[in-house]
Amino acid sequence: MEDALQGIKVLDLTRLLPGPYCTLVLADHGAEVIKVESPQEGDYMRKMGPMIDENSAYFWQLNRNKKRISLNLKMSEGKELFKRLVGESDVLVDGFRPGVMEGLGLGYEELRRVNPGLVFCAISGYGQEGPYRLRAGHDINYTSIAGVNALSGGVNLSPVVPAIQLADIGGGSLWSLVAILLALLARKHTGRGQYLDISMTEGSMACLPLQFTEYFSDQTIPRRNEGLLSGFYACYNLYRTKEGKHVSLGALEAKFWRAFCEAVGHPEWIPRQYAPDPEQEQLKKAVAALLAERTREEWVQFFAGNDDCCLEPLLELNEVEDHPQNRARGFFLEVQHPQKGAFKQLGFHCRMSETPGRLQKAPPGLGEDTELILQGMGLSLEEIDELKRKGAI
Repeated sequence: MEDALQGIKVLDLTRLLPGPYCTLVLADHGAEVIKVESPQEGDYMRKMGPMIDENSAYFWQLNRNKKRISLNLKMSEGKELFKRLVGESDVLVDGFRPGVMEGLGLGYEELRRVNPGLVFCAISGYGQEGPYRLRAGHDINYTSIAGVNALSGGVNLSPVVPAIQLADIGGGSLWSLVAILLALLARKHTGRGQYLDISMTEGSMACLPLQFTEYFSDQTIPRRNEGLLSGFYACYNLYRTKEGKHVSLGALEAKFWRAFCEAVGHPEWIPRQYAPDPEQEQLKKAVAALLAERTREEWVQFFAGNDDCCLEPLLELNEVEDHPQNRARGFFLEVQHPQKGAFKQLGFHCRMSETPGRLQKAPPGLGEDTELILQGMGLSLEEIDELKRKGAI
C-alpha cells in the first residue's frame, strides 16, 4: 500500500502539544518521522499523565509510527549529526521558544544553507515576533489573548475554562499541518523550502471568523450567551433531561426548527425561532420544560428515524465509543503493548480512499532507534560507541 507522504522525512523537535500531534498525523500517513530527544530526559510527555510502562499513555497516543534518536544539541558532535539529518530531511518541526534554535547555531538561516529545500515549521504560543515572543504561556493564556475565553460561558456569568485544548490542537497542530503541506506543495513548483511561523494565539483567532466578522462589520462586541451559536436562542442550546443528563438542540435553519417543533407537537413555536428577549427567554424555558419531561434515552428513541430535528445526546467520554455512529465508523484503534497487550487510542483523523493512514509501529523508547539511524548515515559501531561515551547521543 502506498502512503500519501511516502518518501517525506520529518525531524520532530517538539515536546508536549501541539507539535507531537502534528507529526503524528504526518507519521500516520507515511512520513518517516524521527523524534529528536535529549539523551538525558527526552520528551516531557513521557512522564505526564497515566503511566502504562516507563512512558505515559499520553506519550503512546501521540508517538506511534515514529522513530527515535537521542542527540545532545549542546555538543558540537550532536549539532553536526543533527545537520547531517537536516541535509536529508524535508521538514523540521520546532517546538522550542523563539530564539532557542538560533542560540544553538541551528536556526533557519543556518539550516537552509545545509538544505535549501527544508520546510522549517516553528510552533510557539505568540509567534516569532512581537513583545510576547518570549513570554511563557499555555492554552488558557493563548485563548484569552485571542478573544475566545471572553465568549465562553452563560449570560451574566463569569467566563469558563475551555474544556478542550483549542490553542494547542486547533491553533497549533492543525494549522502547522496545513502550513507544512502547503509548503511541500509549493516546493514542488519552486524547489525551495521556507520558514513557517505558527502562533497558537493567531490559530485560535482563526476559530472565530463569524464573531470577528460581526465585530468588524458594525463594531458591536459579541457577548457571552448573546450570539447565534452561544446559547442565546432556544433553537441552539443544551437542555437538561428528566434524570439529570442533557441533550443538545442545534436546529438553526428554519426547516430544522420546524421539524423539531412539529415532532414535539408545538407548531406555535415555529415563528418565534429568532424572537428577541424577553420572548426568546420564555421560549427557552418552554423548550427546557418540555425536554425535562423525559430521560435522555427516551428522547433519543423519540427522535430515532427523524433526521431533521438536530437533537442529540450529550455523551460522557465513556459513552462515546459505543455510540452507533462512532462504532460504525471505527475511529478508535488498538496498539499492542509488549507487556500489557492491546492499548486503545484515537485513530486516523483523515479518511482517504487511496492513501489511508495506517498503524506501522508502536512508540519506541528514548533513543531506541539511534544506532539504526546513525548506521544508516554511515557511522560505524565504533564511532557510535565513542559518541555515547562523550554524551553526544
